Order: sequence, then C-alpha cells, then structure tokens
Amino acid sequence: MTEERTAGEQGAARGDGDGGLGERERALLAVERRSWPGPGAKERAVREGLGLSPTRYYQLLNALLDDPRALAHDPVTVNRLRRVREEKQRRR
Repeated sequence: MTEERTAGEQGAARGDGDGGLGERERALLAVERRSWPGPGAKERAVREGLGLSPTRYYQLLNALLDDPRALAHDPVTVNRLRRVREEKQRRR
C-alpha cells in the first residue's frame, strides 16, 4: 500500500535542494493559470495531461496553496486561488 503525500511533502521527498517546486507542483499551477474554453476541458486536461482524477487534482492543489514555495513560484495565481478558497469558505 502506498502512502499519498501532499504536494509539499512530495517536493521534500524528492529532495528539491533549491527550495523550489517539483515538476508536478509546477504543472498544477500551470493548469490554473490557463483559461478554459468550456465545461469539462480542464478536467479532461487534468486526466490526460497529469494522469490525475479531478478530485485528486483539487486535493493536491489545495495543499499546494498552503506551501510557501508555491507562493514564491507564482504569487499571482496562488493569491488568486487563496482568495477564491477563502470566499467559498466564508459562504459555508
């Protein structure tokens, strides 16, 4: 049985010595930077391009938003996604 790790734990496990994000974490943020033409396109790209289910993708993305390395790598995207997440939490 394999243990699933958060995005930050994966980077640490790989030994990202420069303190930056790993390829997978950068790919997650790249998906969020794009604009998508219609419903389902993003989910299809996540499945085909990253090999993840949409549910797992959003779990990893949510953990990545709390990683200071993600903020350093792409502050505009991370701050936008944090604001969206906070707004959704306020509405609950």
